[in-house]
Amino acid sequence: MEKESAIQYSIVIPLFNEEDNLRPLYMKVVEIMNAVGSPYQVVFVDDGSSDGTYALLREICTNDSRVVAVRLRRNFGQTTALQAGFDNAEGQVIISLDGDLQHDPAEIPRFIAKINEGYDLVSGWRAKRIDTWLTRRLPSRIANWIMAKLSGVDIHDFGTTFKAYRREVLQHMRLYGEHHRFIPALASSSGARIDEIPIKNI
Repeated sequence: MEKESAIQYSIVIPLFNEEDNLRPLYMKVVEIMNAVGSPYQVVFVDDGSSDGTYALLREICTNDSRVVAVRLRRNFGQTTALQAGFDNAEGQVIISLDGDLQHDPAEIPRFIAKINEGYDLVSGWRAKRIDTWLTRRLPSRIANWIMAKLSGVDIHDFGTTFKAYRREVLQHMRLYGEHHRFIPALASSSGARIDEIPIKNI
């Protein structure tokens, strides 16, 4: 039987050439999680960056034992980076978000509140996307509609990384390709309770 970790929350963040964004992102996550007040860790996954992301990440780790740095030998893509982060997450609740400041860490407590209501997976919903309509929003809307119909999972946004999971939801999943988009469907088939919350799309 797996020993239960004292860490309550793991924040998993894939990075690819995010040298300029890493420090402000780290500081914001720490500010928010310190306010939450429960034991946590931040798992950054450097997905084969070619800039100074990993060097800065190592510096942050040296000064903050709550930060875990995972480095992939090349750029494998978001799904593989997420899986590497999940593999290194010790928290009872795992929250993933993007490393490019597109997601606002200030919204993390809203995900935690939903998990505390009894949900197993909480998905962000980019209700007011700022992407171009024809090339991004329309194809995304069609894809999300198809996935909702096929999976029976009534959420609007399968593609966003900003999600919260109870640990047991992810324990027996192995993600590859673009499978991170299918986590809600896979979780639902195992009986997980799923909800979504609107999030900002910065």
